[in-house]
Amino acid sequence: MRRRDFLATTAAVLATPVSRLAAAPAAAERRLLYIAVPGIRNYVQYGGVGVLVYDIDAGYKFVKRIPTWTTPAGQEPENVKGVAASAATGRLYVSTIRRLCCIDFATEKMLWDVTPDGGCDRQTISPDGKILYVPSFEGPHWTVIDAMTGATITKLAMNSRAHNTLFSLDGAEVYLAGLASPMLSVADPRTHTVIKTVGPFANSIRPFTVNGSRTLTYVNVNELLGFEVGDLRTGQKLHRVEVQGYEYGPVARHGCPSHGVGLTPDERELWVSDGHNSMMHIFDNTVMPPKQVASLKVRDQPGWVTFSMDGRHAYPSTGEVFDVKTRQRIAALEDEQGRQVGSEKLVEVVRDGAKTVRVGDQFGIGQKR
Repeated sequence: MRRRDFLATTAAVLATPVSRLAAAPAAAERRLLYIAVPGIRNYVQYGGVGVLVYDIDAGYKFVKRIPTWTTPAGQEPENVKGVAASAATGRLYVSTIRRLCCIDFATEKMLWDVTPDGGCDRQTISPDGKILYVPSFEGPHWTVIDAMTGATITKLAMNSRAHNTLFSLDGAEVYLAGLASPMLSVADPRTHTVIKTVGPFANSIRPFTVNGSRTLTYVNVNELLGFEVGDLRTGQKLHRVEVQGYEYGPVARHGCPSHGVGLTPDERELWVSDGHNSMMHIFDNTVMPPKQVASLKVRDQPGWVTFSMDGRHAYPSTGEVFDVKTRQRIAALEDEQGRQVGSEKLVEVVRDGAKTVRVGDQFGIGQKR
């Protein structure tokens, strides 16, 4: 390298903010998006059956399909209900209405496959990768499962039609929502007991998320195009926020006008699904209650939303990728057969060779502590 080129390069590096240098991934790291299908009911037209893998840094290029379960001839495939991942153990967990399996990221082999009592819904994993909270399939209880072996540890009976479930960032709390309850239950994962509730909200809770500091929850409820906000400390409902400028109408799935709510990692924005109008509505979350600031058209009826770990990209369940800053669509995912992909069960995974470095979450959980 000539001296002046070397000096120019050195000057450019020195001029780069330290924050940008620290945030840059190592050259060997590879950011991948894992999408479990059929992740919209059992509709195989949205990507078939298995786990689809996409290379984020290569413009979301399709990489591979990891097999999961083989559907016997003459039978319908099972709906995928949830996906979770652990960097601590290097494992991926996929549930259907009947079963839960564990896949090793390095070998892509299924390590175990169990059928918990009452089936499964959308599971969550503790930050240390040791335990899974698995709701039964709209049943009376949650099953606590050893994430290494698949063995059942205990059950929590709530009789609320168990459904969505997520861990706090620090692993101190786990949040349990049932389809038949307007209350959000908060459990202590050390004792596997409910320690408090939040609500009541205006109707039964559907998708929900929490902020990183465990102070606020944002919930979709039946019969609301929008969301409600609850205080995780006092247990009180704080706000009801209705989407403005769009009509409330019938939806193809879920029977809920807004089924999908997520915080950007920096918690500055809240994105909310609108099935009837095939829209994603964006709210400024730096004010309370959050203020509606934009709406984006999507190619299908959305039923979920989450975000990349760096906060740059939004992933509605329509299989599209949006730039959060510009609000422009940058990718529309297809599988190896050219089918439009759509799923409500996806997670980002950063890998370095055989090592799993970092993982995201299927829920749009706030990351500020």
